Amino acid sequence: MKIKASLALIAASAMLTACVSSPSPRPLPPPVQPQGVEGTWADPNGILSTFQAGQFNTRSTDNNALLATGTYVNTSPTLVEISMTSILRQKQSKVNCALVTPAQLNCTSDAGSQFTLTRRM
Repeated sequence: MKIKASLALIAASAMLTACVSSPSPRPLPPPVQPQGVEGTWADPNGILSTFQAGQFNTRSTDNNALLATGTYVNTSPTLVEISMTSILRQKQSKVNCALVTPAQLNCTSDAGSQFTLTRRM
C-alpha cells in the first residue's frame, strides 16, 4: 500500500509541477527617442555633422576630413544656433536649425541657403 501512496504522491507532484509555468519573458523597453540634436546627422550629399556637448563638427564621408568646426546652443527645445568656421575657407558663419521631428533638422545659413539634415542611428 505504501508503494501505491508513494506513486500517487509522485504523480500528484508531477502534475503540480507541470501546472507551474515559467515566468513569461519581460517585454522589451520602448526604444529611447533621441532628445535634441545630440548625435550624428547627414545632409543629402552624405556630409556628416556631429553635435556633442555643445561642440559641432562636419566631416566628409569619403576620407573623414574635417570640413567645419564650431559650437552650438539650444535656443529652445526645438531651435539650435550653430556658430562654425569652415576649415577650407577659414570663414565664420551662423546657421539656425529647427528640429521638426526627432530625425529631421531644417537649417538656414546666415547667407540664406537652406538645407535639411537627417539623424543617423
